[in-house]
Amino acid sequence: MVITIDGPAGTGKSTVALEVARRLGMDFLDTGAMYRALGLECIRRDVSLTDENEIAYIARLCKTSFDWSKTPPAVLLNGEAVGHLLRSGEVTRAASFVAVVPAVREIMVHQQRQIGREHGNLVTEGRDQGSVVFPDAEFKFFLTATAAERAKRRAAQLRSRGEVVDLLQLQQQIESRDYRDANRPVAPLSCPKNAISIDTTRLNELQVVEQIVLHVKMTAAT
Repeated sequence: MVITIDGPAGTGKSTVALEVARRLGMDFLDTGAMYRALGLECIRRDVSLTDENEIAYIARLCKTSFDWSKTPPAVLLNGEAVGHLLRSGEVTRAASFVAVVPAVREIMVHQQRQIGREHGNLVTEGRDQGSVVFPDAEFKFFLTATAAERAKRRAAQLRSRGEVVDLLQLQQQIESRDYRDANRPVAPLSCPKNAISIDTTRLNELQVVEQIVLHVKMTAAT
């Protein structure tokens, strides 16, 4: 069984998907971490985020994998555990640029489908999981929330790490990323066919998890 949870930045996809996977006894795949790891590598190599050829070259060169013995699975970049480095504002910005490069998405889709084949029962989150990577997934969900609410959530995360945050600027960055994701030439962000859409603006993560788990269990029982 594959369960996809898609949506724009700040809708709580990662936290929700991890808890859904735990409750259903399935593996969890954070595809956003794969793009963030590539963004981190580009930063380390001082690659221009507008140079698509160089970004594609780095994507082919570096290896992103997971340590599945950890919960959540630890993100490895060329064998180095980098999960603690992937949530900074700088890496988030880099990820938003590398993710729109067609060659990068082709590489990532191949890797994600391979993970799906290897793990069988998977809860996977991202922006194109139900629409492109796993279009035949048994269950598809699409999370939404207002840009203002998503900016507040992101600001709280960054402040908890000691970063200084400009809320208005953060909202503008989120809206800009939404536009790039929705208008990129390959696998644009959209609600997958037959997906259940959940507006999380006024819901906490536990409430969203409950909705998803209840739907999956009730449907599987019929």
